[in-house]
Parts: sequence; C-alpha cells; structure tokens
Amino acid sequence: MTAGSPRVFHQLRVQAVIPEAADACSLVFDVPHELAGAFAYQPGQFLTLRIPSDRDGSVARCYSMCSSPLTGDPLTVTVKQTPGGYASHWIAANVRPGTVLDVLPPAGMFVPSSLDDDYLLLAAGSGITPVMSILKSVLAAGSGRVVLVYANRDERSVIFGPVLKDLAAGAGSRLLVVHWLDVLQGLPAGPQLVPLIRPFRACRIYASGPDPFLSAVREAASAVGVPPRGVRVERFLSLQHNPFDVAEPVAAGVAAMLEVTLDGETRSLPWPAGTRMLDVLIDAELDPPFSCREGICGACACQLTGGKVEMASNEVLDDADLADGYILACQSVALTPEVSVSYE
Repeated sequence: MTAGSPRVFHQLRVQAVIPEAADACSLVFDVPHELAGAFAYQPGQFLTLRIPSDRDGSVARCYSMCSSPLTGDPLTVTVKQTPGGYASHWIAANVRPGTVLDVLPPAGMFVPSSLDDDYLLLAAGSGITPVMSILKSVLAAGSGRVVLVYANRDERSVIFGPVLKDLAAGAGSRLLVVHWLDVLQGLPAGPQLVPLIRPFRACRIYASGPDPFLSAVREAASAVGVPPRGVRVERFLSLQHNPFDVAEPVAAGVAAMLEVTLDGETRSLPWPAGTRMLDVLIDAELDPPFSCREGICGACACQLTGGKVEMASNEVLDDADLADGYILACQSVALTPEVSVSYE
C-alpha cells in the first residue's frame, strides 16, 4: 500500500433490519467464516460503512456496534436518523435483508479497560449504542456492576427500551438503569447530573452522545472531584473525507528518521517530508492499528517519545491525552529530523 491509498474494505450482507425506536434501526450483518478475523471487535467499537450518493459517488459514516463480542451476538450496528442526515435516511429507506454494503474493519478506543470493574455509563440518544455493547459484555463475561444513565427526548426516542428492561431484570443488583426524559426533566445539564454521578464517582465513567451532553457530564464529574482523565467519552462526528477514496497528498513537515516501537520490535524508518506517519508505517509493511484516517476514531493513537510532529486534524485526543504525548499517526507529519513513537 502506498501513501494516499484508500483503506482495505470488505463487503458484508445485511442479514436482518431490526426496528429499535421511532427513528432508529439495527443492521445485523452476516460475517462469513473467512472474514471472522477481520471483523473481530472489542466492546464499544464501531464500523465505517460506505453509503452510495448520486452527488458524491459515496459517503462514509461510522456506526457503533450494539452487539457484544462475548455473548454470541451477530455483528450488529444501530443507526438513528438525524435531521438532514443523508446516510441515516438512505439506510432507513433502502437497506433490507440481503443488501450488501462496503464495510471497513472495526475500530475505536471507547473500550472498557476491564470487564471486572464497576462502571457508570452515561448515554444520550444514539450514544446508547456503544454503551450497550459495553454493558452487555460486562454483564456476560465480567464481575463488575453497571449503572446506566440514559437521556432521551421522550419515551418514543428510547432505543433498546425492552432490551434494557430484560437485562435489568436478569442482572439483579449488578445493573441499575436510570432514564432521563427531556420532556419531563429538561435537557441534562451539569448541575442536574451531579446527584447522579456523585454516588458512583469511584466507578470507571464512560459517556457517549452529542457534545452538549458530554460537556454536561464532564462538568458534573469535575464538580464531584473526578479528574478529566476519569471520564472516557465517545463523540459522534461526521467524517470530513471519505476513507474509501484515495486521500489527497499532504505537503507539510520535514524529512525525518522515524523510530517506532510496535508489537515488541523497534524499527528505524526514513520519513519523507509531507507524508503522514501512518503511511510510512504501512509502506514499511508493519501492522499499525488504524481505521478512519480522519483524526476522528483514535484507532491509530500512539505516544510520542522523542521529537516533534504536527497533526493536521484531531477530534478525539483531549488536552490530557496531548499532555501525555499521544498523537494520531494518520494526521502527523514530522517537524524535527528525528522522531520516535511507541505503541506499547
């Protein structure tokens, strides 16, 4: 693969389309045996789908898995129709059992560190999708307890309502589900979330949903003494470019030598000026983790241990990550003649 090449994708057949709420449905994929390895995933990850478009040829959208890799569930993503959202409306109108879609392998960093920890999961709207994957995985294969705070506009907007009810009934004291309905309680804001977060501030806190909701969660968590790194978030953002297409070349940075530690091995590689770090690693036939190539998913994150780089885009690493030296390989070009990074 050379610099600027599109991602390697696969075609998957939709096995079933399941209505989940008034404006949401789940797509169940049939993964053939020969692709089982390519589509092995962790709880909380997502798939990137190619959606046909008369105007642009195609667009790419990321949808989280609601299924768990630990329960025998088939690979399933959930799609909520958004106002003016071309891809989500196309899926609702056109995808049926038997539809074949182009799909990139699973990616994402919104993954639980241990299934035996206790979790406070907070979700708003379709943010419940990766949270469901984590929740089901903890209950099925771990020993931790889970508290879920789930915000929606109204009852009709609640995705997975019956499933959550059944899970709560079967899990006993291991699962507590708290519903927040905007029509009754108003939009969730920091002060209103404080009483819900305070009793569980010692848990691992994961939050998923639109930016205003995530800001409210961070504000509430900070108010009860949770440090910024204590809240793991998943943001839903539109891709600026299509990872299924050939990327435009980047003209920036300087030529450098790249020292990379990956899979227990350290290599030194020439790094041409203007080339993204990820392409250097791929061209050297290493196997770096990556997915979206857009600075959105965080799959290609590594730690800068020497030298300096510049990132063209970053929508996933927060200030604490940057302070710890984390960078996105898909967005980085060299600013110094020597750069070293580690994936360990």
